[in-house]
Amino acid sequence: MRMNRYLLGCTLVAALGGLLFGFDTAVISGTTDWLRLQFSLTDFTLGFTVASALIGTILGSIIAGKPADAVGRRGVLFALAVLYFVSAIGCALAWSWWAFMSLRFLGGLAVGGASVVSPMYIAELSPASHRGRLVAITQFNIVLGILLAYLSNYVIGTLHLGASEARWMFGVMAAPSALFFVLLFLTPQSPRWLLARGRTEEARQVLARCGAPDVETEIREIQESLAAQHHTLEEPFFQRKYRRPILLAVAIAAFNQLSGINAILYYSSAIFQQAGFDKTGALLQSVLIGVTNLVFTMAAMSVIDQFGRRKLMLVGSLGYILSLSAAAYSFYTHSGGKLLLASLVVFIASHAFGQGAVIWVFISEIFPNHIRARGQALGSFTHWIMAAAISWTFPMIAATSGGHTFAFYALCCFGQLLWVLFFMPETKGVSLEKIQRQLGIE
Repeated sequence: MRMNRYLLGCTLVAALGGLLFGFDTAVISGTTDWLRLQFSLTDFTLGFTVASALIGTILGSIIAGKPADAVGRRGVLFALAVLYFVSAIGCALAWSWWAFMSLRFLGGLAVGGASVVSPMYIAELSPASHRGRLVAITQFNIVLGILLAYLSNYVIGTLHLGASEARWMFGVMAAPSALFFVLLFLTPQSPRWLLARGRTEEARQVLARCGAPDVETEIREIQESLAAQHHTLEEPFFQRKYRRPILLAVAIAAFNQLSGINAILYYSSAIFQQAGFDKTGALLQSVLIGVTNLVFTMAAMSVIDQFGRRKLMLVGSLGYILSLSAAAYSFYTHSGGKLLLASLVVFIASHAFGQGAVIWVFISEIFPNHIRARGQALGSFTHWIMAAAISWTFPMIAATSGGHTFAFYALCCFGQLLWVLFFMPETKGVSLEKIQRQLGIE
């Protein structure tokens, strides 16, 4: 089935929320030294400062679901674009530690909301045959945003701007935030949200324009899944019949962060400096990490609807275990920067090809229509609360033993491998409504 151009365009616009998500996540990696000096931070308060955005992200992921049901996925994306813009300008001009923390918190709200709404919106626009690749564009844009943040930090670092250097690193995100806001005017509301609101003709037009192979059949399936009295938007979320998708979402989100991915993204420059690189060299190695992330995300996107979600997760899990074990070994034996660099490149490749490509696709697929927003919010909440814990504790733990840190992450990834082997279902090529039935939800 040929990709519909309008659908692809809407997907790319919605996925800009992911690009800003990635940029916001990674940009702080080049500013940790400045933050420590500017605000006289200890290892503990540096970790808390880095985690401040993640506290906002946790809240954003919790509260995004209800507005997404009330005003639509598109309306929430407009609000997120504004938050990204205000946070970028505010962090660049921050006059105190508390001001910086507050403005990073606003950016975190936007990241948390984007992690819920962007993939959900794309999944609801997409036919089953292309859904994996289209939702994975969100992940592609996340890693593109990470790479752009690393590149931006490196370029700004070579300009020798002195005390204002880190402020420029934060401020440049205002431009793509404004572009995101403007382009959203070209996108429609989600057809599944329209049907939940009884706006059938509008939903029919959106599905037809997005290239649905059988518009009337798709409308009927969606309406059937929403029709019964116990399938209303007000139905309680935490109940026995939804136990399986809830546990699946919590597990994949928790394992994503227990790999240590966000600690490595946030502190990549500091990790490389600890391994012997100078500041500019460390920023350049971070760019290599970003390029690897992008390349392997593209590879995963090209095969996710052929190989399926479980196979990518299996490959990624094995790569995680090998690379994190090698990173731990490099610290235990003081083997130098080359082994650490190689192990982190393999780690990022494993993440991009496995968890990174799969997590948002999988979570957006496993919940029924009427609770998808709340299910996506639960997965994102779990993801970000684990990210906050990992990012906050990393400077303190790594200061005493880098080897123990990476060994712990490797052990957690072995747990992920067992989960994939014994509990994770395959969802490739199955309509959202049929996935609901396969998980035993009627």
